[in-house]
This record gives sequence, structure tokens and C-alpha cells, in this order.
Amino acid sequence: MEQTLELILSRLEDMKAEDAVTIDLRGRSAFSDYMVIATGRSNRHVGAVAENVAKGLKDAGVKKVHIEGMPNCDWVLIDSGGVIVHVFRPEVREFYNLERLWIQNTATAKTV
Repeated sequence: MEQTLELILSRLEDMKAEDAVTIDLRGRSAFSDYMVIATGRSNRHVGAVAENVAKGLKDAGVKKVHIEGMPNCDWVLIDSGGVIVHVFRPEVREFYNLERLWIQNTATAKTV
């Protein structure tokens, strides 16, 4: 799982995604080990970041990558099984504020 997380974080960095946060869900969630939240500057940037992450996962042999939100690119979700990635436009990220829902203390999340 850590290799998948590292690959995702590397792809986000390569695509200049902003304010990436990793939330450790191990022991707190049955559906995933990690959640990564990042921001794209525009719809086009969100889509490009999501496509790049998805391509990297597929190239690495991750099977059953599920993607939602590509038509509008306000919020794209990429589910790779053990790591879920959310890429938002800034206003949409602020509105939904997923970090607030999942981070109970600052020790469980780290900004990259």
C-alpha cells in the first residue's frame, strides 16, 4: 500500500497539485488505508492531475482503478483500493472540507 501511496504523491507533485494532504485511515475505515486530498487550479488542471494519477496507477499494475467526476472536473475521485484520491478545484475543496471530517488530530495527517 505504501508503494501505491508514494506513486500517487509523486504524480501529484509532478503535476503541480497544490496543498496535498495524506490522511491515515488504517484502523478507522474499512474501505481504504489512506485518503489523499489535493487541489488543482482549474477544471482543466484537476482533470489533467487525475488522468496522470490514474495512468500511473494503471501502468504500475493496480487493477480496478475507479474514477468519478471526470466530465466536470470540479471534484475527481480516484479509488485504487487501498488509497483514495480526491482532486478538487479550490472552491469545491473548501465547500466540502473533507479534512475536517476525517482529521481528528494533526498527528493523523501530513501535508506534502
